[in-house]
Amino acid sequence: MNSSLTSILAPRAIAIIGASNDVTKRGNLAIRYLQESRYRGAIYPVHPRETRILDLDCFPSVEQLPATPDLALICTPAPTVPDIIDHCGARGIKGVVVLATGFSETGEAGRALEERMVRSARKSGLRIIGPNTSGIFNAHCGMNLVGYRDLRPGSIGLLSQSGNTALSIVTEAAHNRQLGFSTYIGVGNEADLQFHEYLAYFGADPHTDVIVGYLEGLKNGRDFLATAAQVCAEKPLVLYKSGRTASGQQAARSHTGALTGSYAMAKDLMRQAGITLVERADEILPTAETLSLLAPLLPLKNNRVAILADGGGHGAIAADSLVGAGISLSALSPETQASLQRLLPPGAAVANPVDVAGGTDHDPRVFAQCAEWLLKDANVDALLIVGLFGGYALRFNEGLLARELECAEQLPQLSARTGKPLLLQSLYQPMATEPLVNLRRAGVPVLQSIDTATRCLASVVHTSDARRRLRQPPAAQPSAPYAEATGRLIANALKENRHCLYEYEALAALASYQAVTVTPIVIHGPEDLPPLARADHRQRWAMKIISKDILHKTDAGGVLLDIEHADLSTAYHTLLDTVKHRQPDADIHGVLLAPMAEPGTEVIIGMTDDRQYGPVILFGLGGIFVEVLNDVVFRSLPISHGDARAMLGEIAGSPLLYGARGRAPMDTDALARLLVTVSNLCLNHPEIAELDLNPVLVRESDYCILDARIILKAPREA
Repeated sequence: MNSSLTSILAPRAIAIIGASNDVTKRGNLAIRYLQESRYRGAIYPVHPRETRILDLDCFPSVEQLPATPDLALICTPAPTVPDIIDHCGARGIKGVVVLATGFSETGEAGRALEERMVRSARKSGLRIIGPNTSGIFNAHCGMNLVGYRDLRPGSIGLLSQSGNTALSIVTEAAHNRQLGFSTYIGVGNEADLQFHEYLAYFGADPHTDVIVGYLEGLKNGRDFLATAAQVCAEKPLVLYKSGRTASGQQAARSHTGALTGSYAMAKDLMRQAGITLVERADEILPTAETLSLLAPLLPLKNNRVAILADGGGHGAIAADSLVGAGISLSALSPETQASLQRLLPPGAAVANPVDVAGGTDHDPRVFAQCAEWLLKDANVDALLIVGLFGGYALRFNEGLLARELECAEQLPQLSARTGKPLLLQSLYQPMATEPLVNLRRAGVPVLQSIDTATRCLASVVHTSDARRRLRQPPAAQPSAPYAEATGRLIANALKENRHCLYEYEALAALASYQAVTVTPIVIHGPEDLPPLARADHRQRWAMKIISKDILHKTDAGGVLLDIEHADLSTAYHTLLDTVKHRQPDADIHGVLLAPMAEPGTEVIIGMTDDRQYGPVILFGLGGIFVEVLNDVVFRSLPISHGDARAMLGEIAGSPLLYGARGRAPMDTDALARLLVTVSNLCLNHPEIAELDLNPVLVRESDYCILDARIILKAPREA
């Protein structure tokens, strides 16, 4: 991956437009920040009336600069910016940072000004960071256009849609004294350069090992996910996303529409792209630090974790937290357990979690001996040590310090030799004792909180899974021999000015892709009802209204179930009378009749073309309570069979599919194939705005789609 932004974000020369001798102005502060951070390039102050600013020659315009800088910082008010960008572009400057507010964040007039500014940039190919940005820095070349003090160069790249949040992260890192940054970008309004383009830069930047971001919303979610997937195949990306309440499509046109636009959807899609999404602001940096230190050991062979504790309570808390995060605890081999028993007192617990039961109180080096056996176990892929290590000299006696230091030297060596990650949690971490400082310097993450430590370890496991998955070659998209038939159905509906397929058309479209559906009969009048025959007198029927104006048929009284064959005529007239009474203006095309299906588990499969992320598929428990239970998971299209299998296992109700309390397991292989089929159908026909299969009845050896709804885009949207 390469990036065209390197010359802008690591510039060899910078022009400060709006430079000033007034020490309170940003045009003065910016120059001082660059001088204090020992910026390695040339600084060109620009002001029409000044000749000298902070011991630097000042130039009246960019046209009169002695050389063309890569970057310009514009410190002037918003109305002046478009014309300045014209001059910068004509001079050949590659990028500008626009600090000013007063653009699209302020309303229509500001939006018009922002559009004019972008048009100016487009003429020359100049790129804009901002406007309304806190600035940028590159600690490795001394470029500090934000004003953060005492920046420590390091390997963390930082992206933020909030200047104050970025300041919090940088301040926390300074307090940590171990962490440093490569580049920071305050993205501002993203009038030109957008979040995903900065991600690509960090993916290519040799100074960046892990990327941290604060995100509120996206202008181009589809490209963001695609770029994130490319980056996360090689580097960890840790994001905190605000706005976790459901939003967006409040007046939903389908169940699928009602369930999208939520934080839950964003979370699933970002995890699919390999992103580590943290839900506590104080875990952003610990997670980033952990991934930065342990990334060279990824991916793990498997995801089984062992816990080594010097107290039963700490071990139990860690085990609960890891299992709650979906992490498997290792089943230790008999040889490992026997070796631990020989090392530890009789009261020690040698199953996972391992409790040393005081076996380290007089010699902390026993931790290293236990860790050696655990890391050598083929069933262990990572080790978490929890408790008091690093504070034994404080807790018991000062004479233990030398042994703790010896252990702190051995633990990183064991991790390196076995190629397995090691994390350590210690309640003495805030005291920065010498053993803990040495461990961290040697590449072992050291955390204070058990909960934080386990979530950091969970992020290691999830990053490992994502890296393994994202490095696989993409599955070839199958040909669509039946796409032509479905295309004709869609074209006919749009020709009739319908923005949905009738249900029997939707079922036919799915059947053409080899999906298993009910066999519908379309009734236009009583004469179309199937005659009563001896062979079918036990058959029960479902009857549903067909109307382009009625999407939620149950609410309109347009569904009757479990009808006896002899009652079909009565049911037909009852159904029509009820619908006409409740929705007298609805255009009724007919009635759909289908045999009642055998019992099974009801699930929902849906797709929506989301405004931020593009086509998104969902899966969950179905039926009439889907929006109440809200037990659904999401993926961005296309999906693979592996993605589909993962979706089935992620819903809370997955035991209903895999067999629970003596129930037989459902045909999950067929269900996964159906999810991939829906993905292919929707990608082959971009005219589809939403698809809703609810319910799909899945049984032990098959499935059947009972209800299908396909909503089409207006011609101008398709």
